[in-house]
Amino acid sequence: MTGAMSSQAWKRAGRWAGQGLMSLVLAAVIVLFVYQPVRVEGTSMMPVLVDSERVFINRFLYRTGVGQVQRGDLVVFQSPQDPAKNYIKRIIGAPGDTVELRGGLVWLNGREIQEPYVPEEYRDQSNFGPVRVPAGHYFVLGDHRSASNDSRVWGPVAGGAIYGKAVFAYWPLERMGTLR
Repeated sequence: MTGAMSSQAWKRAGRWAGQGLMSLVLAAVIVLFVYQPVRVEGTSMMPVLVDSERVFINRFLYRTGVGQVQRGDLVVFQSPQDPAKNYIKRIIGAPGDTVELRGGLVWLNGREIQEPYVPEEYRDQSNFGPVRVPAGHYFVLGDHRSASNDSRVWGPVAGGAIYGKAVFAYWPLERMGTLR
């Protein structure tokens, strides 16, 4: 009886170990290929994202064609000036769009867009454009317009430089939640 119980215990432990290992492998695949943790650096996306906040980006969405880059998405991309740096900004204009800033307000294809995520005190009151977004590129802006280097400085971002969409803030805990 003792040998039979020992054998069953070992089988059960082996199943648990196998399930645990499979869970770890699955978690590693998800982190490596789907979600990536990213630390926000700087204040250019305030108040939606703050300096040192931690977010998950979905790397799978755009690369596989499951999702397409949309106006309003918070995207992470390689800097057009220094590929060693990465930025997080909001998509404002898609290929073929005409973007213009007039007194801090954004005009897209001749119509003013509503941006409830940009408080009045964060608007840059200067004028810019109009600029037509070339094929395969996107016009990006930081939400804290008066403290952001973005497409107003280095032009539209190539679609191939965009590698993720910010989807979930997880640190600090009081800011935890989905990003829209």
